[in-house]
Order: sequence, then C-alpha cells, then structure tokens
Amino acid sequence: MEQTTLEVEGMACGGCEETVVDALEALSGVSSATADHDSGEVRVEHDEDAVDEGTISTTIENAGYEPAV
Repeated sequence: MEQTTLEVEGMACGGCEETVVDALEALSGVSSATADHDSGEVRVEHDEDAVDEGTISTTIENAGYEPAV
C-alpha cells in the first residue's frame, strides 16, 4: 500500500470532507481516505498499481474541489 497526501482547496466543513472521502473510497484500489478541511489535506491509502496520484486528483476535482499543484 502507498499513502498519498494532497493539499485540497475549497473544503470548508465536515460535509466537504465527507464528499471527498466518499468519492475517493469509491475508487477500486483505495483502502481508506481521510480529509481535514482545517489543514486542507487529504490522505489516501491505495494500491499503487491500481490508483495513481492523477486519478486521485481527478476524483477530487470531480467531487467539486481543487487539488493544489
């Protein structure tokens, strides 16, 4: 398992965190995800062969938030 941490802009509350976590945990190959709107960080534990950072970023964007690059 690999852990990826990204800064994410636009999360303002617990509901935002839940939206991001639900979207990421729906990906095949993601074992867990956590989001913290206070720090603006998202951490994802995933199978590196099944999910890469680009897929994680795209999933966050599709959920309505902006991964910092």
